[in-house]
Amino acid sequence: MDLIVQKFGGTSVADVPRINRAARRAIQAKQDNLQVVMVVSAMGKTTDTLIDMARQINPDPPRRELDMLMTTGEQVSMSLMAMAIHAHGHEAISLTGGQIGLICDSVHTKARIQKIDADRIRKELAAGKIVIVAGFQGIDEAGEIYTLGRGASDTTAVALAAVLKARYCEIYTDVDGIYTTDPRIEPRARKIQQISYDEMLELASLGAGVMHSRAIEFGKKYHVDIHVRSSFTDSPGTFITHEVEQMEHIVVSGVTVKKDIAQFVLVGLPNTPGVAANLFVHVAEHNVIVDDIIQTVDDNGKASISFTVEKGDLAECKLVVEEIRRQYAGIDVNIIDPVAKVSAVGVGMRSHTGVARKMFGALAAAQVNINAITTSEIKISCIIPPSDADKALRAVHEAFGLDQQPA
Repeated sequence: MDLIVQKFGGTSVADVPRINRAARRAIQAKQDNLQVVMVVSAMGKTTDTLIDMARQINPDPPRRELDMLMTTGEQVSMSLMAMAIHAHGHEAISLTGGQIGLICDSVHTKARIQKIDADRIRKELAAGKIVIVAGFQGIDEAGEIYTLGRGASDTTAVALAAVLKARYCEIYTDVDGIYTTDPRIEPRARKIQQISYDEMLELASLGAGVMHSRAIEFGKKYHVDIHVRSSFTDSPGTFITHEVEQMEHIVVSGVTVKKDIAQFVLVGLPNTPGVAANLFVHVAEHNVIVDDIIQTVDDNGKASISFTVEKGDLAECKLVVEEIRRQYAGIDVNIIDPVAKVSAVGVGMRSHTGVARKMFGALAAAQVNINAITTSEIKISCIIPPSDADKALRAVHEAFGLDQQPA
C-alpha cells in the first residue's frame, strides 16, 4: 500500500474547525487506500506566544529550557488531531519526535536530524492507524529534547517521507502554492506550477517563508516530490521536484526580500593565510549561520571581511567579533543593523546573459542604493537599506516580467 506524508502548518491547525478540516483530509486519503502520516505544527501563533512569555520571565532564557517549552505546542496539536480523527470514526495515534526515534545532534533551538528509526510508525500504520507526529522536534542519543529551528516541521515531514519511501509529501499551508514573490508586497505575484529543488532552496534561504530550507535539502537528496498547497481549498499547488529542461527557459523564477538581517564589516585585518579561517572557526563554534561573505584588500595590504547574519544570531555574533577584536589589534568593526537583501533566483541564469544588467538597472531606476552584491550560479543578491526593501522587490519583479505566465 502506498504511503503519503501530510504536513499541516500552524495556520492550518489554528482552531478546532481547522483541525477537523485537516483530520478529514487525512481520513479521505486513508479511504483512498493510502497509509497516512501527518506532521503538525503548533496551533496558530502558539510558538511566538511561548517565546514571548519566556522572555518576559527571562530576557535571555537558557536554550535548553526554550526547547523544553517550545515542543509543547506541537504536542497539543498532535493530541487534538488524534482526538478529531477518533471522533470521525477512525483510528489514530499521536507520537512525539522522541517516540518515533527522530535522533538529532545536540544543538539547542536549531538541531539537525541525524537519523530516524521509523519502526514504531510502521507498526502503527500496519495496525490501520493514521499516525500523527509532532513536527519541529527530536532527541539526541542521550534522550535530551531539542527543536530543529523555526519552521522545521517541514523538515520533519520531508525527512519522514524519505525514510518511509512515501509517494510524495504534501505541505499544507495558508497559501495555495509558491509565488514568484510575496503577494502581500507585490499583488501581481504569480503562482508557480513547478519549481526545481535548487531554485526553491535558494528562495527559502533568501527569505521566502513558505518552506523550510532544510526540508528542500532532504527532498533533493532523497528524491521526495513535495506538493505545497492550501489547506483551505482543493486546488493544486506548486510541485517542488527535480529540474527538467523547460525550467532553463525561464531566466528568473522568483524574487525575494529578507529584512531581519544584520551586516558585520571587519576592517583592517591582516591579509595573511588563516585569518578568515580563524574568524569563521569562531563563528561555527557559536553555531552562527553566516551568509553574503565578501573579502577585499585595500592599498595598504589590509583585508576587510563583511558578512550577514540572521537577527536571532546577532547577540552571539557580537561575542564572536569581540573575540576577534582582541586577537587582532587595530581592527575596526562596523555593525549595520538592520539591512535588507533582495534576490533574484532562476536556473535559467546558467544559460542566459544580461541578468545582472537588468536587475541592477531596475534598482537604479527605483533609486535603490546597493551596498554589497553576492552571486551564485542561479541567484543574484543585493544588500540594500531596509527602507527600500519593498520598493526594490517590486522593481525587480517587474523588470523580469514575473507577473506574466511564461510561454
